[in-house]
Amino acid sequence: MEQPGIHEDSAGWIFFVHLAFAISVGLMCAGIYALPVDLWIRGYLAMGLFFTISATITLSKTLRDRHESEKLVNRLKHVKTEKLLHEFEKA
Repeated sequence: MEQPGIHEDSAGWIFFVHLAFAISVGLMCAGIYALPVDLWIRGYLAMGLFFTISATITLSKTLRDRHESEKLVNRLKHVKTEKLLHEFEKA
């Protein structure tokens, strides 16, 4: 039975993802700060930005967790099938 490989991202990719996130949030915050509008409008936009970031992080974690659980279920089904085939071949 083959063991599925463990996927691990490279250090370069992890750095790129963190850098892209920091740049996008930083530039968005700078844009909100530089807008020629009242303070309450800036606050509303900043609140919307941070709620969007929070929802995106929650969504990505949920999708990752669901994907991991499906992989585990499929792996267990594969092991059960292998066991049944092995027992059938013995008989």
